[in-house]
Amino acid sequence: MRTPEQVAGIIAALEAEYPDALCSLNYDKDYELLFSVRLAAQCTDERVNRVTPALFARYPSLEAFAAADVDEVGEYIHSCGFFRAKARDIVASAKMLLTDYGGRVPDTMEELLRLPGVGRKTANLILGDIYGVAGSTVVDTHCIRLSNRMGLVDGMTDPVKIERELREIIPPEKSSDFCHRLVLHGRAVCSAKKPRCADCCTRPFCQTAEAEA
Repeated sequence: MRTPEQVAGIIAALEAEYPDALCSLNYDKDYELLFSVRLAAQCTDERVNRVTPALFARYPSLEAFAAADVDEVGEYIHSCGFFRAKARDIVASAKMLLTDYGGRVPDTMEELLRLPGVGRKTANLILGDIYGVAGSTVVDTHCIRLSNRMGLVDGMTDPVKIERELREIIPPEKSSDFCHRLVLHGRAVCSAKKPRCADCCTRPFCQTAEAEA
């Protein structure tokens, strides 16, 4: 595990390396981000961004999604994988947003988790990116891999446990951006195949780089 000073060093290094900690999914409306995150499950953000322009043009409102034929939605999102389940969840979520929330994406963890296909990862992303809720911690595959490699957590794979641990050591106001930066760093440097420690901005503070020195 890392010391508080090392944790602070990792945070600062990633802030300097990736100053624009933005979500890589493209959206204009709050519910579009919600649906895009559902599509991104076991699919790349790049692929989702290629699919959503036509999807959102075909269904330009929540009302349009709620009235949509699930099979037709599936045709638009087919290349994202698991398209039948994703299409069902999107249409069902649109209906629930209209009937239960007045067309507004909920702003609490409890309410977001009621929506079809929404887990803690999606809920935290919505809370952090849409509502700016401090402490929102998105634990995806990049976060799991890098948190363990860096020594922020110790051999953990359970997303809920990792979220709990990161909430203890990452300042709440930095949590959302920190998780976005982990995604960017995981893609650019600390890949699943092999970490490029020699090119890593967090090398002075990272457990894996320390072990390889």
